[in-house]
Amino acid sequence: MQKIIPAIWCNGDATEAADFYVGVFRDARELARTTYPTEGLLDFQKHMAGLPMTIDIEVHGLRLNFINSGDEFRPTPSISFLVNFDPLMYGGVDEAKAYLNEVHDALLADGGSELMALDEYPHSPWYAWVADRFGVTWQLMLTDADGAERPAIVPSFLFGGPQQNKAEEATETWISLFNNSRRGALITYDQEAGPAVPGSVMFTDFQLDGQWFTAMDSAVEQQFTFTPGLSLMVGCEDQAEIDKYWEVLSTVPEAEQCGWCQDAYGVSWQVGPFGWSEEELSPEGYAAMMTMGKLDIATLRAAGAQ
Repeated sequence: MQKIIPAIWCNGDATEAADFYVGVFRDARELARTTYPTEGLLDFQKHMAGLPMTIDIEVHGLRLNFINSGDEFRPTPSISFLVNFDPLMYGGVDEAKAYLNEVHDALLADGGSELMALDEYPHSPWYAWVADRFGVTWQLMLTDADGAERPAIVPSFLFGGPQQNKAEEATETWISLFNNSRRGALITYDQEAGPAVPGSVMFTDFQLDGQWFTAMDSAVEQQFTFTPGLSLMVGCEDQAEIDKYWEVLSTVPEAEQCGWCQDAYGVSWQVGPFGWSEEELSPEGYAAMMTMGKLDIATLRAAGAQ
């Protein structure tokens, strides 16, 4: 089971977003959804009673979660999705490039925009960085058929703004925290590149619990940084595992709510149990969750069993 699930905050349009991505990518499907309780919601959530609360889809093997809520947060390019169009995966260079173009055009439809135009770059013969109409950003890259095998889609961190030049420190912290984790490549800047200082990270990839991610320090001044608009859900087996991750990942007490926390690098995490029981999703269990910072599984289940 995927340990870390990227979660996208949606402004009441989670169903539309999930359906959009299932339509954009050839290998995509809905996996599960939960609904808001019909009673016991706080005033600002009462209009969501009975509506979808979360929707999970799978895109080329990567599970994504969509949170149906309000307009409080938006994703930023600080966390994007690197999509590897591998010629070996799609039957050759021409076929992989055609699929990349297809995805590129679909993501730009109805209000999408380009951060880096589709073109040839030193790191790829055909690449684009685009933002879709939901604010999610995608790096579309035609990969080298002779290169190391990587998953089709990899979450990617861009450290800029207040988190500039912290990529190596952050990734070392995460690698030390999660089991079955290691660093792959680490390429550093040998000279100053905009706000990136010599020795900072030009590119690195790494595994957390066997799952691939990439990271880099920005070579261009950025006005954005990490937000809860794109967070990372960590599925835990029991309370002891929740406590373990919370101790390291929660560094901003005012950001703690309903299992959400923020680490020292501004990244938002959701730390909770794998899946949700009927008790935890009941009106009573939901109401109890809304009072918590770190989740207490026993208290949630006791409340839901009343």
